[in-house]
Amino acid sequence: MSIITISRGTASGGQALAERVAAKLGWPCLSNEVIVEAAKRYNVPEPELVKAFEKAPSFWEKLTASRRVYLTFVQAAMCEYAEHGNLVYHGHAGHALLPGIRHVLKVRLVAPLAYRIRAVMERDARLDRKGALRYINTVDEERTSRMRYLFDVDWRDPYQYDLVLSLDKLTVETACDLVIQAVQSEPFQLTEASRRALHHLALSSRIRAALDAHPQLSPYEIGVVVEDGVVTLSGTLPTDDAIRQVVTMAEQASGVTHVINQLVRK
Repeated sequence: MSIITISRGTASGGQALAERVAAKLGWPCLSNEVIVEAAKRYNVPEPELVKAFEKAPSFWEKLTASRRVYLTFVQAAMCEYAEHGNLVYHGHAGHALLPGIRHVLKVRLVAPLAYRIRAVMERDARLDRKGALRYINTVDEERTSRMRYLFDVDWRDPYQYDLVLSLDKLTVETACDLVIQAVQSEPFQLTEASRRALHHLALSSRIRAALDAHPQLSPYEIGVVVEDGVVTLSGTLPTDDAIRQVVTMAEQASGVTHVINQLVRK
């Protein structure tokens, strides 16, 4: 089992590459499905979650807990898909949603500006070259701002990826073959250690998402660490009742065998 995430700038061919790789491997290809699932499961308007991963953060967002809430909801949904088996993902922030998982191949696809401008103009006949360029710059700047806000990283940094490909000389088909060759190599194969790491991430993200979906608990940042079914909770809460509620919610999560309570009251 392996997972491929493909990150790209606007109109850089990422969807075409992801779909081609998935078709050749016979794997599922996901994008907005993860956002849709997160929105449905945690009762958040889908456009709000899409905006959270595409648009620059508002001043109000920077003063609230929405950064953590948006991230935990989408990460929980992404982990569930990842635990099901092989997949290709070309949606929002894929390379950052599964940190520390060995069998994830993180791909960054870039394309010449002329390629991107042409793609935007073909997609929207109302735009001329200048309009297409403005659109590309606006979307890329908003995505850069959002990624810094959500993950404190620059998504354009090549060191965040295992493989960086350019469509300057490569075709989508050639890029597809290179991605498949990479993902079939030993470093990206599932191991028992990486399977456990993914399970720990999935369980901790589900618990954090459940806490963030609770209106009385979402304002508080609660640490959740999972190790082989044992959950350690940490953080500060205003009342003993709130602490008991958090512990109960963790105990009821599927896959939890024991909860270590390190929560304290203010």
